[in-house]
Amino acid sequence: MRNFDLAPLYRATIGFDQIADMMDRVLSGDVNHPTYPPYNIEKTADDAYRISIAVAGFADADLSVEVKEGALIVSARKAEDEGERTYLHRGIATRAFERKFQLADHVRVSGATHADGMLHIDLVREVPEALKPRRIEIASGDSIEKDVVEAKAVN
Repeated sequence: MRNFDLAPLYRATIGFDQIADMMDRVLSGDVNHPTYPPYNIEKTADDAYRISIAVAGFADADLSVEVKEGALIVSARKAEDEGERTYLHRGIATRAFERKFQLADHVRVSGATHADGMLHIDLVREVPEALKPRRIEIASGDSIEKDVVEAKAVN
């Protein structure tokens, strides 16, 4: 794997450390990404998203959804009842899993629903007023008042 030096990016940007950190995590992360359970990420509105995870065989009590340190963590643990059943073929995987989704700034989880073997997690991006674009008036050079301090001779 190639190594990339992100030091110039740190030097040339101000306040974008998180982007460089994210790129560093992606580039240095391990190649084996889990594929279970399958999921979709869809954009439902301009500032709204939905993560849909296939969780067939899991009940509401088996699932856990939490937000911790800027990451959405979805996990599941199934209580085993293997003593009662004998499978001839077992194609529905109900093994434990943990999925992490890194949330962008100002994205919060607005709710989660579990229906028909799908776990739907709704996300909303709420940009604070201070970060929204605003127009700055440009004053002419004549209207700026300057503070003038009179100099006194010391000698």
